[in-house]
Amino acid sequence: MHPGIHAENNPDKPAYILAGSGQVVTFKELNDDSNRGAQLFTSLGLKPGDHIALCMENNAHFHKVCWAAHRAGLYYTTISSRLSAPEVAYIVDDCDAKVFVTSEAMGEVTGELANECPKLVARFVVNGALEGFDSWEDAIAKQPAEALAEEFEGGAMLYSSGTTGRPKGVKHPLSGEPLGTTPALAKAIMFLYSATEDSIYLSPAPLYHSAPLGFTMNFLRLGATVVILEKFDPIQAMANIEKHRITHSQWVPTMFVRMLKLPEEDRARFDVSSMQVAIHAAAPCPVPIKEQMIEWWGPVIHEYYAGTEGNGFVMINSEDWLAHRGSVGRPTTAKIHILDDDMKPVPTGESGGIYFESEAKYEYHNAPEKTADAKSPQGFTTLGDVGYVDEEGFLYLTDRKAFMIISGGVNIYPQETENCLITHPKVTDCAVIGVPNEDFGEEVKAVVQPANPEEAGPELERELIAFCREQIADVKCPRSVDFMEELPRHPTGKLYKRLLKDRYWGNKDSRIV
Repeated sequence: MHPGIHAENNPDKPAYILAGSGQVVTFKELNDDSNRGAQLFTSLGLKPGDHIALCMENNAHFHKVCWAAHRAGLYYTTISSRLSAPEVAYIVDDCDAKVFVTSEAMGEVTGELANECPKLVARFVVNGALEGFDSWEDAIAKQPAEALAEEFEGGAMLYSSGTTGRPKGVKHPLSGEPLGTTPALAKAIMFLYSATEDSIYLSPAPLYHSAPLGFTMNFLRLGATVVILEKFDPIQAMANIEKHRITHSQWVPTMFVRMLKLPEEDRARFDVSSMQVAIHAAAPCPVPIKEQMIEWWGPVIHEYYAGTEGNGFVMINSEDWLAHRGSVGRPTTAKIHILDDDMKPVPTGESGGIYFESEAKYEYHNAPEKTADAKSPQGFTTLGDVGYVDEEGFLYLTDRKAFMIISGGVNIYPQETENCLITHPKVTDCAVIGVPNEDFGEEVKAVVQPANPEEAGPELERELIAFCREQIADVKCPRSVDFMEELPRHPTGKLYKRLLKDRYWGNKDSRIV
């Protein structure tokens, strides 16, 4: 399964559609241009197992470059278009990229790489020109559209988003198998989510992130059509569900929140009945938000808990979730162990570090100490999250260990407080962190993006603190509330808590990193 097969069988079928512009890329176009790209990489001396990197917004070239690298047996690192120039340069250099591809729209950030990253042998730009970069379109136009004589399965090597520190690359060994060998994610999409070549998949998030990249690449493997939002907008998302009769999609909870907080008349305007499977992941979903989504869209909501590391996969459908509200499901590919700080198992129902026992092989590129830190003495691996398992084996996430607040010796996980605050009608987004307190070490602070900026102030602060105290234990409630026009949230839904923490801690030490 790969685009070349579908180009032969159904050349004019849309492989993907850019929702905003309406631009259509057929399977023939995807196949021809990715072949040319693979030929270009080979002509530059790249061999299976070498690396390329790309950093650009959602556009028509994104999948062509990825498939070019994939069918040449290369690693490809897709870099967040939200990063600064030094952060991009760090990843390009750290991943050992030999080729870098960007877009003219990203020129302010990526243009500086023209004179940096000495490991690069070539730099290309799409959709325009940048000094020091060659035109990708011109370069591939000189290459034949035929497939390489030997095509091997490449793979993504992605970096963590850096929400808790410097990003690290997750490297899996390449299989060395011929192109078209069905990977685990494609099998999961088919068997867990009933996807076929007739499916129409909506991707509302940035393509550089692990889940959008993995799912779109594998829906294309199946011969399905992918609809790509250049930028998430709740109205446009629903309009495209109706327009394209979307059958499958993937979201993050902040997208659910933004859709649910639209006026009822806006939500009622669109027919979303074509949706067969709506998947969400990447961040915990507050129980009331998920309840409202299931009520609105029906029992088509599926959730999974997993990481780029691929060390485990936990999933749950709507029916099981309604019977186990708040759970992220049961594992399908690995055994779960909940361990305390001494790496000992904890009793059922008690929280601890979540570890997977699996045969997955991965390492953090150029960071053996981080690879070692993610392993228990038993050889289990963790993504750094905390949670517990109930009597039936359903997993519940408590929070990320790095976000834990220690106040007067009491461990407080911010997620419960955040889940409470986000349900308040005057809150658009929120984050809860620990800030310095001379007596207790840390105290709980909420940082809130109000629905109406004019209401930000002491009165709303008192209202939100009182709202929390009505629903959760006092120790978990914020002692103060600050307001921001917009929180530093990654488009994938993850929050850059380290940026918030820096405002309050400066150079002081903290359990929040």
